[in-house]
Amino acid sequence: MLSRTADLLVPAFGRLSVTTDASAELEPGSIIAANHTSLADPVVVVAALYRLGIEPVIMAAAGLWRIPVLGRTLVRGGHVPVHRGGPQAAGALDLAAEALRRGRHLLIYAEGGLPRRKDSAEGAPGEFRSGLARLAEYTGARVVPVGQAGARRMVSGGVVKQLAGLATAPVRRPRLHVHVGTPLVLSGDQAARTAGARAAVTAAWRTAAAHLGEPATLAA
Repeated sequence: MLSRTADLLVPAFGRLSVTTDASAELEPGSIIAANHTSLADPVVVVAALYRLGIEPVIMAAAGLWRIPVLGRTLVRGGHVPVHRGGPQAAGALDLAAEALRRGRHLLIYAEGGLPRRKDSAEGAPGEFRSGLARLAEYTGARVVPVGQAGARRMVSGGVVKQLAGLATAPVRRPRLHVHVGTPLVLSGDQAARTAGARAAVTAAWRTAAAHLGEPATLAA
């Protein structure tokens, strides 16, 4: 339901295009790692994946489960709430691993938060947290790097700017692009696996940004 809704909503707010590497096979039980730049980009990425026939389980901040309608949808879809700190924090990885064992695709945002910038410009992914590397090591799942660009043109900045962006997006219909990269098996110690995942997602993001005509020398 969440994926179908995203696919219906996104065309009303922007012009989405999707590309993939020639070897970008999203086999069942894969971890999909995407860059996180805006409150809007999870909807954009989910819509793009739906066009590729993928309806992922999403790891997301536990606070979303408290939103009445959205919370019920997340529960029904078997999505994974992420609690920051406390005894429930480790449970998210266990739930994610179980979803992967059932052959579900799992969408994860390894940056763990949004950039602090207020402008709508593109920027390379920030530092990754260790959860992605730990989950990949524990399950042996391949990681599919996904880069998205353009979501900040829909929603970015402070609350007022975000509301204004959302209200005007159906008129502006900014271009959005999602690129799915080649799956990889992370190797090395935890730091090396985390760095490898970030590098792959950054490469996918650069491809997405290039489709929108962003400079090729965007900072890493």
